Amino acid sequence: MIAETVCCAVSAAGLGIAAVTAFRKRFLAAARITAYALVPVALVMTGVVGWASDKAFSPVAWAGLVLLGGAWGLFALTRAVERRGGTTRKERRAARDAEREPVAAPGASAPALGSTAARPAARPAPAARKGAGGGDDFSDIEAILKKHGI
Repeated sequence: MIAETVCCAVSAAGLGIAAVTAFRKRFLAAARITAYALVPVALVMTGVVGWASDKAFSPVAWAGLVLLGGAWGLFALTRAVERRGGTTRKERRAARDAEREPVAAPGASAPALGSTAARPAARPAPAARKGAGGGDDFSDIEAILKKHGI
């Protein structure tokens, strides 16, 4: 009963403000204010205000809110513990994917992360490295520096 009266008073005040705004020849703003002013009366007429006031004084509704708050608190607690551990789900998933298949270009000498079995096969033998000459050891680095204009 009180909620319906308050909603009607708010709507009446809004319609009064809309009338003053329309008197000042600001019709677009007056139309917007009228639309906002009619919302509380519409909520009363549809029964939403009565339903909300029944729920506001219901012990079952408050118990549901307490359970909802507890669930949110538990969720926040588990996220905080997970973050404190230093790893997130994305980091664990990335580590798991990195273990499954090494990520390297087809012509790369050795992957940065990967299984140790793939590393000896990808590296050239020490005799081949010495036979190629000392200038070839830094050719990759020189190419990168030239590419960046250094």
